Amino acid sequence: MRGDLSAILFLLLLAFSVAIFNSYNGSGTSSAALSYFRLTPVTMSARAPTDSAPATMHAPAPTDPANATMSAPAPADSIVAPMPESAPVPVPESAPEIPNVMPSTVSNASAIAVGILWAQLTKVSIFFLHRSTRKSRGSGVEMSRLEKLEEGLARSRAAIRRAALERNYTSWKRQGFVPRGPIYHNSYAFHQSYIEMEKRLKIWIYREGEPPIFHDGSSMGLYSIEGHFIQEMDKQRLPFITNDPEQALLYFLPFSVERMVRFFYKKGSTVNVVKLISVVISDYVQVVANKYQYWNSSNGADHFMVACHDWAPKATVKEEVVRSLIRVICNANISEGFNPIKDAPLPEFNFMFHLPTVVRVPSPPSSKRMLAFFAGGNHGSVRKFLFEHWDGKDPQIQIFEHLAIGQNYKEYMMNAKYCLCPSGYEVASPRLTESILAGCVPVPISDGYVLPFSDVLDWSEFSVPIPVQKIPKLKEILINIPEHTYLKLQANVMKVQKHFVINDPPKRFDVIHMLFHSIWLRRLNLRLYD
Repeated sequence: MRGDLSAILFLLLLAFSVAIFNSYNGSGTSSAALSYFRLTPVTMSARAPTDSAPATMHAPAPTDPANATMSAPAPADSIVAPMPESAPVPVPESAPEIPNVMPSTVSNASAIAVGILWAQLTKVSIFFLHRSTRKSRGSGVEMSRLEKLEEGLARSRAAIRRAALERNYTSWKRQGFVPRGPIYHNSYAFHQSYIEMEKRLKIWIYREGEPPIFHDGSSMGLYSIEGHFIQEMDKQRLPFITNDPEQALLYFLPFSVERMVRFFYKKGSTVNVVKLISVVISDYVQVVANKYQYWNSSNGADHFMVACHDWAPKATVKEEVVRSLIRVICNANISEGFNPIKDAPLPEFNFMFHLPTVVRVPSPPSSKRMLAFFAGGNHGSVRKFLFEHWDGKDPQIQIFEHLAIGQNYKEYMMNAKYCLCPSGYEVASPRLTESILAGCVPVPISDGYVLPFSDVLDWSEFSVPIPVQKIPKLKEILINIPEHTYLKLQANVMKVQKHFVINDPPKRFDVIHMLFHSIWLRRLNLRLYD
């Protein structure tokens, strides 16, 4: 009996080890997908750089988000990009079935032994990755820069998978804040991914270009998160920034679309400003691609830009040269070319003389007498539809285009149970972040908007998204939410505030670090080959 059990365990271990070895070396796939983030695997071959290589894009067209599904298994070393909000919330997968290599007469003791073995099998992947790497080095074949980076990412993917399955995390340093609770799709996967990001993420910033269009941006106003991020990158006080481009996983293009608009746009002019912005971006890419090897090595798939101005998507969506570029943009509208597989949503803020902060003394839920509140310009089709149905129609739903002198915007938000966040000219709105920081349950009203950090955060646990066509039924929807459900939503708003706070200097898990994590996931979701 002992001999039979040993043979069974050996066969199981051998089969599993071969699968792990193949997955790390790019051949074969695992029977289970890393479905804890909403991503779809992307694989690209890196071109060998040449001095005469033009900075053109030949990457495959991005996957249509509308056709992306959660049913097909993805490779084990991939993670998942955010799906449209209509997609079902992914559920952590169960352990794959153990291959049926056991004889039918195996005793209960043997089955228990196999079960214990499976609990440890996920740890074998790191061992065999180490063995295969050591063998390659021992044979005299030096690993390339890209191979070393991809090896580290493979280890991170394995660690994330193991953390999700074992519902724990692995870290060499003491963890202060530990994300847990229903506001995350999978808190264990997110936490381990964040730890891996802190361990491996390195970003190199291109130095070409002069302020104010490059290496600068507005720190006040509606698009100020764009300038704030660019300025924070240039301060180089974050551990993710490296001065050695050979060590970088990602490369940052430090131009400001908001500054370009301010420079080019003249009222009454017939100049096509969007086209001018496209030309500037394309020219900048040509400059850095001709000077350095890194753009041509990946077709720009490991490069990213950050922009909040409404015209940023229009200036980049049809440009062939930046087709594979990771775009971190506020106007995350699927209908306008936003691709949640490679692009990341940027939360919009309206900085007024100082950084937005959490309301220090939020109103208790029991004191909120107003059902819903909104104040903002009546522009864009969504807001016009909202004003048409609810402006002055019901005392429980307070809609204002302008607040009267003496009325306090924050007090209104604090005294409302729900804060309406309708799209304006574009899908993004600073009302979303303002309501969260005020402790008010946000009600996003838009179509095609990919909400910020939705690859990690489960917005259904702290907001009430409403499609535009349901605006006439707004009161019916909100008033029929049970009180205990509202209290849960509001409590979760208070918990998620941590991820929407802007600190100076940035702190772990705040909005700047969450942006880095969104960008990290897009790189983690990408496999580059020499």
